[in-house]
Amino acid sequence: MLLTKDATLPLRAPDPAFRRDIIEGLSRHPKATPPIWFYDRRGSELFEAITDLPEYYPTRTETALLERHGPDFAQAIGTGRAVVEFGAGSSRKTPHLLRAVDPAAYVPIDISGDFLRAASAELASAFPGLPVLPVVGDFNGELALPAAIDGLPRLGFFPGSTIGNMEPDAAVDLLRAMWRLLGEEAMLLIGMDRIKDRDRLISAYDDAAGVTAAFNLNLIARINRELEGDLPLDGFVHRAIWNDDKARIEMHLEAVRPLHFHVAGQCFRMAADETIHTESSHKYGARDERLLLRAGGWEPVREWSDADGLFSLILAQT
Repeated sequence: MLLTKDATLPLRAPDPAFRRDIIEGLSRHPKATPPIWFYDRRGSELFEAITDLPEYYPTRTETALLERHGPDFAQAIGTGRAVVEFGAGSSRKTPHLLRAVDPAAYVPIDISGDFLRAASAELASAFPGLPVLPVVGDFNGELALPAAIDGLPRLGFFPGSTIGNMEPDAAVDLLRAMWRLLGEEAMLLIGMDRIKDRDRLISAYDDAAGVTAAFNLNLIARINRELEGDLPLDGFVHRAIWNDDKARIEMHLEAVRPLHFHVAGQCFRMAADETIHTESSHKYGARDERLLLRAGGWEPVREWSDADGLFSLILAQT
């Protein structure tokens, strides 16, 4: 165990995957880091705050769909499945689905262990008869589901349009991995954000209160804290850009001046206006979302969308 400079407080060793991804990402041209590393405890808290912002339509739109279509889910999915949620976070939307499908167990998966355990305890209290079996891990990597759900039919739940954070090839790979993990006769309920007006999209990722900017900049604070970095927090600003060719919003950390900094003992330089590409959020049309699911081994069977066509929930099966 590492110790702090005053040798009194224990300090966790850095995650080797975090170190590898950040070093590799900062060594690229252009620089880019995986969005999964946003989600330390502070990042998870900031993301939950983002979901309550007036500009951020996906969460409230998806939540309304989950509230409204409970009877449809019950009819299409049935009861008694193990619900496996990928990237569960606070699980705020999950109770609507659990009430509708009366599952045999609930397995939330998230990379932020402290955040996951707190949310799981809260959910277990709200559903006292339901086994809640949290799994701390990266759903992009190798996972093992709890033995307690062996033999149960499974429903994967992947809300929030997280699939849009991945390049299409990686999204297909993830869908195939979910197919293998969930097994035969599995179903998947997945959220996908629709293509829409550019200004509305940009405001959703660059809110007036600056919460999304704080979420993006928190990655710098995490690098400094966990990887002995000395990146200047005042050396970067948040940028949200619509890439029309790739139908995606991009989040960047832009250097406001020439920078020279260190991470994990390695030296890096950035020119003024150079950026670190920290996240993409792909948006889908109706045809594209079906093609993506089919490429990943899933056959779409039902879809629910709001009246304005902002967001879709799609039910697919193996």
